[in-house]
Amino acid sequence: MTVLCIVAHPDDEVLGVGGTLARHAEEGEDVHICILSDGVTSRYDDTNAATEEIEDRRGNARQACDALGATVNFYGFPDNRFDTVPLLDIVQTIEKEIKRCDPDIVYTHHYGDLNVDHELACQATVTATRPLQSSNIEQVLAFETLSASEWSTPASDNAFQPTMFVDVSNHLDRKIAALTKYENELRASPHPRTTETVRDNAAVWGQRAASTPQNHSNCFVPFDVTRERIL
Repeated sequence: MTVLCIVAHPDDEVLGVGGTLARHAEEGEDVHICILSDGVTSRYDDTNAATEEIEDRRGNARQACDALGATVNFYGFPDNRFDTVPLLDIVQTIEKEIKRCDPDIVYTHHYGDLNVDHELACQATVTATRPLQSSNIEQVLAFETLSASEWSTPASDNAFQPTMFVDVSNHLDRKIAALTKYENELRASPHPRTTETVRDNAAVWGQRAASTPQNHSNCFVPFDVTRERIL
């Protein structure tokens, strides 16, 4: 089994499905992560000034992916400006990753996220994973990203409504360990991007999972959505 996780920015992979990826790796499956943007250049007026921070964050990403048991590839789409490049460019990049990895399962962002890069990463992934005779992809799963999914303008067609849950009780510590590699991206409570909130969120979804039908199709999206949980 081969797994490919496609995200917009470094740390999205851990916040989204870090425990799930660690579980895949521990079960002997090949896990690959594709990070489409540096995640920092939007904070600078001069992109050249961001060079050092880009390298630091990529170094953090390598450490985080090592902690999860995954490999990682980086690309240079403009941070928080995916809507300024042709969607086809992002689609073709993802297609290249799919060809390289030949995944059975693909994870990416929930399309209803507040962050435009997350939304377009999802749209490009759905396009790149469309059913083709040569494709071996069995599942495309979208995940919640704390501080992006829950802050979106609410509407009936974009709410994060998971239909699949993954038990990461034995892998949450690895997720937290990976998340701490992104020290500069963590915030103080009550911001959702804290290790405490990540643990609490998994516990909340664990409780909801006990009463939620799993693995059924969702009428709003063309793929399943997944959320990590602990019991």
